[in-house]
Amino acid sequence: MEAVLDLAKEGEAGDLLAEAGSELSRMEKVLDDLEFRRMLSGANDRNNAIMFINAGAGGTEACDWAEMLLRMYRRWCDARGYSNEVVDFTPGDGAGFRSVTMTVQGEYAYGYLKAENGVHRLVRISPFDANKRRHTTFTSVFVLPEVADDIEVEIRDEDLRIDTFRSGGAGGQHVNKTDSAVRLTHLPTNIVVACQSERSQHQNKANAMKLLKAKLYEIELEKRQAEEDKLTKDKKRIEWGSQIRSYVMQPYQMVKDHRTGVEAGNVNAVMDGDLDEFIRAYLLQSAKT
Repeated sequence: MEAVLDLAKEGEAGDLLAEAGSELSRMEKVLDDLEFRRMLSGANDRNNAIMFINAGAGGTEACDWAEMLLRMYRRWCDARGYSNEVVDFTPGDGAGFRSVTMTVQGEYAYGYLKAENGVHRLVRISPFDANKRRHTTFTSVFVLPEVADDIEVEIRDEDLRIDTFRSGGAGGQHVNKTDSAVRLTHLPTNIVVACQSERSQHQNKANAMKLLKAKLYEIELEKRQAEEDKLTKDKKRIEWGSQIRSYVMQPYQMVKDHRTGVEAGNVNAVMDGDLDEFIRAYLLQSAKT
């Protein structure tokens, strides 16, 4: 391309300029791919993801915010071609969810969605407030990688309590009338996971084991991270429970990521799953540190 530019200065490039432009576009794509690999080079970044959304204090308003976030992430998954499934949920009082667990299948699903770990803040005029007052609501999002089968996480039978219950639903003929839903309690850690998305108790148990395995694996990773942080005290970490992003719907419209400073004025587009700008900015910032 440098040679073509030299020829262009002498008025001899001709059709080579168009060829050079095409080559430049190809090189930009190569560089983008290299940058992508650098951003998503963690041990579990290529894995599927498990997302936990939990409503904070605020009753119906918080539960509704949890459902709004679930919709936002499902829209983002659909746009990327990732399959997703709600495997467990606790309905809210009147609307939304108190908590919901969703699995996301797709290459680099965890690498992208780990950028969403933290507390998400909503500011709006509540549709549940008869006086039309503005409310501030918080909901937490936590994302884990789905642990590969070849990673050893020991779960002994004697450490498990297995309970079955009837799956929840809207009612009618499609409600599962058998106790097919499964809840697992890991007694040594008191971790509780559940799955009710499948009609088969066997399938629900297998999915619940995946959730439990992922949580136990995350505990081991945190232990290792704590040991590493003793040696590198200046290393920055995103702490669970930190507020990462605000979604303001009234009196003005703006979504702002407090970690990167990225802002967007079209709140509706963000709620429809337009998250790539926020995720990319976070991953770039993390790669630099």
